[in-house]
Amino acid sequence: MKTTIEISTDLMERTRRVASREGSTLKALVEEGLHLVLRARERKPPTLLRVKPFKGDGLTAEFQNAGWEQIRDEIYRGRG
Repeated sequence: MKTTIEISTDLMERTRRVASREGSTLKALVEEGLHLVLRARERKPPTLLRVKPFKGDGLTAEFQNAGWEQIRDEIYRGRG
């Protein structure tokens, strides 16, 4: 299909240089660029993980207001 598009002078000059250097054509570069952009935009956004907590009441009283460092230290206590 033929179409007409307006491209900035700078972009057109850069495209021609790349096409020439790679032995390609403006058409091939435009199509490649459109494929890349469309593929990136058509991707589904990453699915967020849903947290499924264990049954229980959460942290024990000892760790209710503890920071990660304290919890981590307890996890690894006695393991070297």
